[in-house]
Amino acid sequence: MIEPVALSTLTTFQIGGPPVARVAPVTEHDLINETLVVWGMAENWLLLGGGSNTVVADDGFDGIVIHVVTRGIEVLRSETTSEADAVTGPTGGVRLRVQAGEPWDDLVAYSVDRGWSGIEALSGIPGSCGAAPVQNIGAYGQELADSLVAIDFLSYETGEVERLEHADLGLGYRTSALKQGLRGVVLAIELKLHDTAAEASVLGSALGQPLKYAQLAGALGVQLGDRVPLQIVRATVLGLRADKGMVLDPSDPDTFSAGSFFTNPIVTEAFARSLPADAPRWPLAAEPADRVIPLEEYTGVGPVPGEEPVRMVKLSAAWLIEHAGVSRGFRLPGSRAAVSSKHTLALTNTGGATAEEVAELARYVLGRVQAEFGVNLQPEPVLVGLTL
Repeated sequence: MIEPVALSTLTTFQIGGPPVARVAPVTEHDLINETLVVWGMAENWLLLGGGSNTVVADDGFDGIVIHVVTRGIEVLRSETTSEADAVTGPTGGVRLRVQAGEPWDDLVAYSVDRGWSGIEALSGIPGSCGAAPVQNIGAYGQELADSLVAIDFLSYETGEVERLEHADLGLGYRTSALKQGLRGVVLAIELKLHDTAAEASVLGSALGQPLKYAQLAGALGVQLGDRVPLQIVRATVLGLRADKGMVLDPSDPDTFSAGSFFTNPIVTEAFARSLPADAPRWPLAAEPADRVIPLEEYTGVGPVPGEEPVRMVKLSAAWLIEHAGVSRGFRLPGSRAAVSSKHTLALTNTGGATAEEVAELARYVLGRVQAEFGVNLQPEPVLVGLTL
């Protein structure tokens, strides 16, 4: 055990009191052993990585914090393509095993510098690599799920180290089995990235994956599906995130947050039609093709035979918040918590804010959106000792 400190010093929101105790082992071996000791002696334990997605109550945490700070990136295998195949053929692959405490953006920078693509659009996301699969981090058309092969996981239920494959993790939009009740500690993640070394030797630069996000393509001045040099993609993403206050900057209180505080809601297509026509929406599945159903197969009563399942649509939480009357920079009277002046999805600590002030602001935003549009927004960060 090491001396507990206020969790405000370990979280990007800079809010939260101290735990009862804290462990911060620096090797994977020690992380396993010390975690097992904590599990054997304490009912209440809290897993903390980079602290970028956690909001802790002002009176702290009544238990032991397991602070994951292990570092290291290991190349497991590299499969390269020939220069002749580099332009028209697939790029080679490289597999990495990354310690859970490695800062996520350090991994992205490391990969981009070596010409490995697949996570370049995830540049600038704060937090640790071990936390990345918990909510399947994603941005600008890429998700961790696109590159994640497996994780090494210390199970709370068995006390054993297990390898959980991609298919075991239930990865979805900002969710996973880890977020839905699977308890334990991510020890390391394994990724498969695209090695563009041969391609770069022909074309003169390492290209990122085909662009899937309109805003990023627009910022780059190219079309969806185009490929752009990795370093340019990374720099552009960092710029876009900085404009929204989503890149940590000690001189900018707008970045003292947990990033996006609310997830984009997913609703039925029928419900989405009830919203204003200009409300952004993104179907989660392709439009079904027209079908011809013989009359003898349908009586006119009940569902159409073989009818397609209900289609779901993702909405913009930022649009809903703004059009519910909550503007950028909004704060409740006397509060030191505010909506970011750059992006309505982020709630920020303007200086000395309490956890309860953040919770009060979040409740206000939730209430406004519910009253105006009938949509229940869901908080994205882990709330410790707080309820909304």
